[in-house]
Amino acid sequence: MMDRQFWLERWRENRIGFHQDRVTPMLERHWNAVGVAPGACVLVPLAGKTRDIDWLAVRGHRVIAVELSSLAIEQFFAERGLQAEVFEDANGIHHRAGAIDLICGDAFALDERLLSSCEAIFDRAALIALPPDLRAHYAQQVYARMPAGCRGLLVTLEYPQQQKSGPPFAVDVAEVHARLQPGWSLDLLECKDILAEQPSFIAEGVSALTTSAWRLHKRLLQAVEKQAC
Repeated sequence: MMDRQFWLERWRENRIGFHQDRVTPMLERHWNAVGVAPGACVLVPLAGKTRDIDWLAVRGHRVIAVELSSLAIEQFFAERGLQAEVFEDANGIHHRAGAIDLICGDAFALDERLLSSCEAIFDRAALIALPPDLRAHYAQQVYARMPAGCRGLLVTLEYPQQQKSGPPFAVDVAEVHARLQPGWSLDLLECKDILAEQPSFIAEGVSALTTSAWRLHKRLLQAVEKQAC
């Protein structure tokens, strides 16, 4: 369902402007407010070689990150001087070092056992990386299958979509609610104007750009059924 070749080519051609050389600021500011227990396992979908993985691991979490590109994974471990244990299962090829398990595989095809082991999710580069039809499918295959009680932090972008072709794509407040409710409770923690910090968006003629941080909590089944009535 994913346009695999698009992303694989981006990594092969080193066109990875989406990669940040630092930890996501909204992760640093808001992770404590999410309420994830120490030692909990955190899912990071469409991870690339993000520094967010290290940040979460240093804070005592086990991290399961999923990435299509083997080149991104090779770079992740090489840049950190880490040796990974490599093995394969139904979810893909695992590269494990300490608390980090970086899987070369498809986030849309993770099995129930792996998802049920994740007590939290951090999504900065997955939902906004996908066009609308795939966003709907992604929400069904990942968010809808996460275990009850799961907590998360979602980072989105919003801008006039007609002014720029994604990725990253604009995901507004209404869409966040449409994709995740009634299964998840949602709290908007921050909405920040970042247009001045993104010259590439300005160069493409984008007139407004904000980023938002959402605190997520997967409701128990009874609560979902009650809200649906």
